[in-house]
Amino acid sequence: MIRVSRTLAADAMLRIADLIGRIREVIKMMLADDVAIVTGGGRGIGRAIARRFAAEGASVVITSRTAAQLESVAKEIADAGGDAAWVVGDVSREEDAERIVRTAREKFGHVNILVNNAGIYGPVKPIEEISVAEWDSVIAIHLRGAFLMTRAALPELYLQGRGAVLNISSIAARAAFPWGAAYATAKTGLLGLTRTTAAEGAKRGIRANAILPGPVAETEMSQELGRKLAERTGRDGGEMFKEFLNGILQGRPQTADEIAAAAAFLVSDQASAITGQGLSVDGGMSFC
Repeated sequence: MIRVSRTLAADAMLRIADLIGRIREVIKMMLADDVAIVTGGGRGIGRAIARRFAAEGASVVITSRTAAQLESVAKEIADAGGDAAWVVGDVSREEDAERIVRTAREKFGHVNILVNNAGIYGPVKPIEEISVAEWDSVIAIHLRGAFLMTRAALPELYLQGRGAVLNISSIAARAAFPWGAAYATAKTGLLGLTRTTAAEGAKRGIRANAILPGPVAETEMSQELGRKLAERTGRDGGEMFKEFLNGILQGRPQTADEIAAAAAFLVSDQASAITGQGLSVDGGMSFC
């Protein structure tokens, strides 16, 4: 009886192990074995993307100019069982962009995903009131930063023969809003960079796409923009926001997690035939 019990127990263990293997295959994570760099990863959309990528199996390197925010997000990822590292850096500085990519390679062995998310809104003013310094600051963080990070990362992606670049643009690249010329121009420029990156990388296994989020009310950028608009117009910010939402089919703002879900899809193999595209994730606010 003892021998039979041991045999049955061993057989049961084998069956359980086989079942676990089958379950793991069914729920295989979208980004298993990938290594992703997420700029502006310390808060808002960047934080949500980093957390989602890690949950889908990627090792994530987050970067921004604020160490405390990066450390907090990395801890969140680690506490959830994910793998993350962080690097303080200014993506508009050539040496910082190269150091961020180099650190990711040294930490995790390779890089095959880059998300250019870092950015600021900048001046909420009509064009004639925007200073050259204000203009240059916005363009530097969004466009120069995305260019420098893409330039630094592409050789690493090409070595892998597979990978994705994802640029976080904005609904401002497709719609007309007053008092945001620098931001709208930078986000529109990202679409051009996206298409060119896609054209150059396609035959080498690299895809490039952009996401154009609608209003994400939970982010510090959106909240700051709301305050500045209210100050400039002398109107109640809450009422202005309600009017703005009336122009969205869904009648509500988007969440950072909704943007992150779209990002995970676009950089995954599930989007293997999608490149050079700008995907609006705006609840039906704009149409191609």
